[in-house]
Amino acid sequence: MYTRKISSILRSNFNYNLCAQRFKHDSSERKSPRNHYDPDTVNENPIDRCKRFLKRDFNEIVKTFNDPFDQYEDNKLFPKTVDVLIIGGGVMGSSIAYWLQNKCRDGLNIAVVEKDLSYEKASSVLSCGGIRQQFSLKENIQLSQFSAEFLRDIKDYLTVPDQDPPEVNFNPSGYLFLATKKGADTMLENHKVQKELGACVELLTPDMIKEKYPWLNVDDIELGSFGSLNSGWFDPWSLLNAFRTKAKSLGTYYVEGEVTDFGFKFDQSISAEGNPNKEYEGINSVKINLANGETQQIVFGICIIAAGANSGNIARKAKVGEGKGFLSTPLPVEARKRYVYYYHAPKGPSLAPMVIDPSGIYFRPDSFDNHYICGKSPMPDDEPDTANLDVDHEFFEKEIWSNLAHRVPAFEEAKVKSSWAGYYDYNWYDQNAIVGPHPSYFNLFFATGFSGHGIQQAPAIGRAIMEAITENGYSSIDLTRFGFGRLIAEKPLYEKSII
Repeated sequence: MYTRKISSILRSNFNYNLCAQRFKHDSSERKSPRNHYDPDTVNENPIDRCKRFLKRDFNEIVKTFNDPFDQYEDNKLFPKTVDVLIIGGGVMGSSIAYWLQNKCRDGLNIAVVEKDLSYEKASSVLSCGGIRQQFSLKENIQLSQFSAEFLRDIKDYLTVPDQDPPEVNFNPSGYLFLATKKGADTMLENHKVQKELGACVELLTPDMIKEKYPWLNVDDIELGSFGSLNSGWFDPWSLLNAFRTKAKSLGTYYVEGEVTDFGFKFDQSISAEGNPNKEYEGINSVKINLANGETQQIVFGICIIAAGANSGNIARKAKVGEGKGFLSTPLPVEARKRYVYYYHAPKGPSLAPMVIDPSGIYFRPDSFDNHYICGKSPMPDDEPDTANLDVDHEFFEKEIWSNLAHRVPAFEEAKVKSSWAGYYDYNWYDQNAIVGPHPSYFNLFFATGFSGHGIQQAPAIGRAIMEAITENGYSSIDLTRFGFGRLIAEKPLYEKSII
């Protein structure tokens, strides 16, 4: 643990000058790491430095005019130095960018690095877009409650002047969890926590379920949990696009490229507790391979890893899981592939909630004319290869169809029309989000590991990260238990309602 003599740095950051407040010291006798970069120790005359910067900026202006899309999608100069760098431009990273930029406006220079701005394979847009409050942990319930409020009032938050208000096509048909006798006690325990927090959920007996949804087979069902108000599904692409558009309108830079390395810097303003002579080695820059093949470097004040399924790989580049002390603990996030099947059942129900079956299968209506989507997480020993997003069509036949037809007899005639696959940012430690700062780096934050419910919690997580950075803590929903510290302390925080 390091003594933070840098509280003044953080405060000055939110007086909107973090990147200008550097601590200068002589590093001429110190061997720097291979990828070390320190813009404060250039040994040159200040007038010469000014000339060099002016020449560099002029050359970039000329290059941008000659090829406006070569450096940056919005015809702006490449952001060499920023206050906040967000790695991952999906719905989570874009939500964080919006909340920070909206609070600090022109005072913060924010850049988002996204490896594919077409989002063709992004988990955000391949999600089913569900939102519910039926969780076992209070934090997850509260996060989704706020996100539901945010979606309801999204036009107040994300409308850009002179543009049409955003529309995410929220469908409030609800969520229905079904439990056999084996899972009824857990459902009752979860329901108690949900009601204490004001969630709009109700317990249903088999007879009540049958009366409400006569097309369901409830012969083996002991109990149901129905989430009504604020539960249903929405269009994930529309939410991502709304966050991204609003953030850009407020001044956020979006850069298409892939982070390949971090730059490290020794900082004498921070000392190790119990060992004042030990120097602190922090992170202050990244190297990026751009879409055009060039390599660029961005120096940052604060870095946030919100790269979804790739977050664990990104963290390793910052020595998380590769170093000593707290840095020996890895970020336990990896890609897990999940299939979604789009099918037609001519005699299926025209109106239905998102149904979560005890077998692990979920299904819901999609569009009209008796079309639906469904999926299921495989058993741990049967996890598919994540090298690509190819779909295993036999998985539907072997693992889904019979259970689907058992629960809804009309689905006996189901025919798959199309399918796709996407990645969970799966937290293999306890299947829960990892949110907040790293204990070894004062300027590194995480927002990842949601294990399937990140899309619905993105609005609330963006706000939480904004609070953690600008207010030095959580003022709305306390997410302290979701911090990296639980990994170091080996105290898992399990969520019982993972789909």
